[in-house]
Amino acid sequence: MPREKKKSRKDSQPPGPVMVDVAGPVLTKEEKKRLRHPLVGGVILFARNFQDRQTLCELTARIRKVRDEPLLIAVDHEGGRVQRFRSDGFTPLPAMRGLGRVWDTDPLLAMRLATETGYVLAAELRACGVDLSFTPVLDLDYGVSKVIGDRAFHRDARVVAMLARALIQGLGLAGMAACGKHFPGHGFVSADSHHEIPVDPRSLERVLREDSAPYGWLGDLVLPSVMPAHVIYPKVDDKPAGFSRRWIQDILRARMGYDGVVFSDDLTMEGASVAGDILARANAALGAGCDMVLVCNRPDMADDLLDRLRHESDPQSVERIRRLMPRTPSVAWDDLQADRRYQHARSLQSQIVSG
Repeated sequence: MPREKKKSRKDSQPPGPVMVDVAGPVLTKEEKKRLRHPLVGGVILFARNFQDRQTLCELTARIRKVRDEPLLIAVDHEGGRVQRFRSDGFTPLPAMRGLGRVWDTDPLLAMRLATETGYVLAAELRACGVDLSFTPVLDLDYGVSKVIGDRAFHRDARVVAMLARALIQGLGLAGMAACGKHFPGHGFVSADSHHEIPVDPRSLERVLREDSAPYGWLGDLVLPSVMPAHVIYPKVDDKPAGFSRRWIQDILRARMGYDGVVFSDDLTMEGASVAGDILARANAALGAGCDMVLVCNRPDMADDLLDRLRHESDPQSVERIRRLMPRTPSVAWDDLQADRRYQHARSLQSQIVSG
């Protein structure tokens, strides 16, 4: 009997434009069905999905088996207070402001530490089957934002760009891509877009000169994906940046020449509510130029969206999303622990946490 031909990537189901989550450390039948939906292209994990490393590895392995072409598995794992996995061997990572403080006394050391932090972050995640972390935060530290706070590297856009580039280099050493957030800048407003609708009154010129500068300096070759802010800049557009063709198409894509993936921020956040119900929010984000939209913590909304969304696959978006998948094999956890390069990096970045 002739062997069945293995499906090529062209024949497999391409990644759809919706990223969803799962409720716990084990996939349910309903979740497997949802992940097989042709509009789903990724899964975002949270702390609730982690009991220990073994269950995390089992979960990511099961997610990969759901589709012929694996879904993109992502997580918000920045360091500091935004680190989803914190036990069973995962290294406590510093908040990015800690790297900025090192920069103020020793810039070269800060860049070295940023690279090592990025490497440890990515190597540990990849050893457990995670493809992408939504990091680094490129917002400037104005000292007023409730939600950004010490997640930002620094107030100076030049320092942010340099430290982000060093961190991204570390991610790349472990085979992981990066995602800069929150374009064009969330740091100037005090309101938290998870619970409020922030409004930034500044002019386009001022935002581009300061907050958006790191995106232009890094570009899509260094920063292959970005996430816009659920912030309204009324002097530019009356829509939040993630729903704005002006911000995504005219400014980010055309003016800044950006050709990486654009993820929406979570569409269940209060900052997204101005667009209407979940279908209206997704249509607004995709219509503005987002390649993939996130629907988190509300499986009812995810199912509603998947039932009603009518979206034709965009070959450019599909190819951009595929570029985020790791191109090199990950290192097994036990092998990672025995690696001197990893252990040295781990000891260096731990100085920021303890210091």
